[in-house]
Amino acid sequence: MYEADDRMISIIRDNYNILQSLGSFGISLGFGDKTVREVCEDQGVDTYTFLAVVNFTINGFRGTDDIDRLSVDTLLKYLKASHEYYIDFQLPFIRKELAAALDENDSLAGLIMRLYDEYAHQVKSHMKFEEKTVFPYVESLLGGEPRDNYDIDTFSKHHGQTDTKLKELKNIIIKYLPSDGLHNNQLSATIYDIYNNEEWLQQHVLVEEEIFIPAIRRLENRLRQNDVSMKISSMINSDLASQETLSDREKDVVVCVVQGMTNKEIADHLCIALNTVITHRRNIARKLQIRSAAGLTIYAIVNKLVDISSLKL
Repeated sequence: MYEADDRMISIIRDNYNILQSLGSFGISLGFGDKTVREVCEDQGVDTYTFLAVVNFTINGFRGTDDIDRLSVDTLLKYLKASHEYYIDFQLPFIRKELAAALDENDSLAGLIMRLYDEYAHQVKSHMKFEEKTVFPYVESLLGGEPRDNYDIDTFSKHHGQTDTKLKELKNIIIKYLPSDGLHNNQLSATIYDIYNNEEWLQQHVLVEEEIFIPAIRRLENRLRQNDVSMKISSMINSDLASQETLSDREKDVVVCVVQGMTNKEIADHLCIALNTVITHRRNIARKLQIRSAAGLTIYAIVNKLVDISSLKL
């Protein structure tokens, strides 16, 4: 497992296939003998997230023990750049390579190209769906405004491999496509690239399933908890605002109610009319949304209108 103090060049020397991942993270070459931490800090990449993806893609290590440390923003940029690389470079490159390797006089050549184009369309549609639906949703989470009609589990249920046609294509080329020496070398090189392409796509899907989706699920849960806290805080603040609207006379009435007085006793104690007491109690209930003596007792204690030690509870 690679760590933050390992030299970046050492990781590349041991695993040259992560070069494409560096590009997706936005890490440029030319970093000398700097450590992973130094390179990531210099180029604005979250070190923990970078190592989580690298260690997972290299050796399947699922060591994201602290999922809250993952940078969703870094993951989002990584996945967007990976899509761009795959759609704009990898798919056209292999198609061009495949067309050059095929013998145009072979009756299977057209079928193979059509099969590849169907595969490319399938992958593009899958990635475009993520870019149109999933990524904007995640951005809304990062902005603190999640959408009510979508969640990451909806995406997870429909997420999976899209390389069935690619496997079929490999089998046809290997089993049924004899060729001359030149075309055979070209086809062998193309098949090699297709295998690498298939492995890369599998890793991409697994990074989404094992790292990205859990991180988004955790972000959703955190936002829900924050939303509940905000609602509770809003309710408390609302109550406080209501409490401030009580007049001094209304507070006197609350104290009398808490002390167990009847409306008649309150009227005599405060030297006001009985109807006035009833009106005050009606206004108190409306302002505080509290109608029971027990509720008013709690209100009076919390707001220090009475001393709890003086009450017979």
